[in-house]
Amino acid sequence: MPSFDFSSEVDMVALKNAIDVAGKKIVGRHDFKGTSARVELNEKDKTITLSADSDFQLGQIKDILFPEMEKKEPDCTKRLDHQAVQKISGDKVRQELKIKVGIESELAKKIVKLLKDSKLKVQAAIQGDAVRVSGAKRDILQEAIALVKKAITDFPIKYGNFRD
Repeated sequence: MPSFDFSSEVDMVALKNAIDVAGKKIVGRHDFKGTSARVELNEKDKTITLSADSDFQLGQIKDILFPEMEKKEPDCTKRLDHQAVQKISGDKVRQELKIKVGIESELAKKIVKLLKDSKLKVQAAIQGDAVRVSGAKRDILQEAIALVKKAITDFPIKYGNFRD
């Protein structure tokens, strides 16, 4: 019985590359000369830290960073969980962006319910941070992929691990 998995994995190499490119652009801009504006990636904790001298500069850093991230991996900015902006000494501010990895249980339940309500002849099961979908024919599985891609647009979902 053919099956595949819906998952949501982060391409850390592309993300690191995008952050490096954004960091170089920030260093090269004249309006950031002499400021503490920077972008840092903590791969172990899966967080991106933005530091700036003001809220306005923080917004400018995001305007540089997010398009770079989208170039490397489409829809990857949708997986960022924006934490509250922290005030540091004086006017300096810092914000952490947590990177969500895997499909959370609420979204997984939504995918399973969507597939069951669609009357497609597929079985969907939650397995950790992925959803395994199996069916009798490849065509039905392709319909399931199209249905989920069309319905879930607020979080980047990939399909893979196809088995025949």
